[in-house]
Amino acid sequence: MTYSGDASPGGAPAVRELDRLTISKLSVGPMDNNAYLLTCRSTGEQVLIDAANEAPRLLELVGGDGLTAVVTTHQHMDHWVALEEVVAKTGARALVHADDAAGLPIDAETVADGDTIPVGDCALEVIHLRGHTPGSIALLYRDPAGTPHLFTGDSLFPGGVGNTDKDPERFALLLGDVERKLFDRLPDDTWFYPGHGKDSTLGAERPALPQWRARGW
Repeated sequence: MTYSGDASPGGAPAVRELDRLTISKLSVGPMDNNAYLLTCRSTGEQVLIDAANEAPRLLELVGGDGLTAVVTTHQHMDHWVALEEVVAKTGARALVHADDAAGLPIDAETVADGDTIPVGDCALEVIHLRGHTPGSIALLYRDPAGTPHLFTGDSLFPGGVGNTDKDPERFALLLGDVERKLFDRLPDDTWFYPGHGKDSTLGAERPALPQWRARGW
C-alpha cells in the first residue's frame, strides 16, 4: 500500500514501510496530534515519538512487542497527555531535551543536540531547534536505502515554522535553527513528519523560506 501521510482523528494509522524501519502515524486527541511509532524491522524494537493523547489507542498500536522509549518533542501539554500511562504500562524510557524536562508530568532522561537514540538496528539523531519552546527537538533517521526522514514536532510544518507567539526574537531563533540545521544540511527529498497535520518534504517548502522570514511567522 502506498503511504499517503494522511492520518485522520480516530482513524487507522498511516503506515510506511522502509527498508529497515516501519513508521506508523496515528492522529490522537482533540488537537489532531500526530504520534509516530517507529519499529525496527530486524529486531522488532519500537520507539514512540510523542505520547500525545488517547493512551489506549497508542498502546493498541504498540501491541505485544513492547516499547523501548517514548521521545517527547517538546513540553507543550498536547504532546504528552498519554505519556505517564504509556510509560507506566510499557516500562519504556521517557526521553526529552533537558531544556523542556521540567514541563513534563514525569521524570524523564534528557537528551541533547547530536545525541543518538537507538531503534533496534536503526538510529535517530537529536536536533535541537530553539524557539517554539526552549527544548524543542527534531529527530532524524538517515535511511541507508533511501531518503532521510525527519520528525519535526511543532518546529516545522508545511507552510511555515511553529508558533512563537509573535515574539521576534523567538521567531528569529526558530527560523534560524530550522534553516541552518535542517534546510542547509539535508536534501530536498527529505520527508518530514510534523506534530499535527500532513507531511511534506524540505524541497516543497524551501522556496517559501524568504516569504516566511518576511512575514515574521
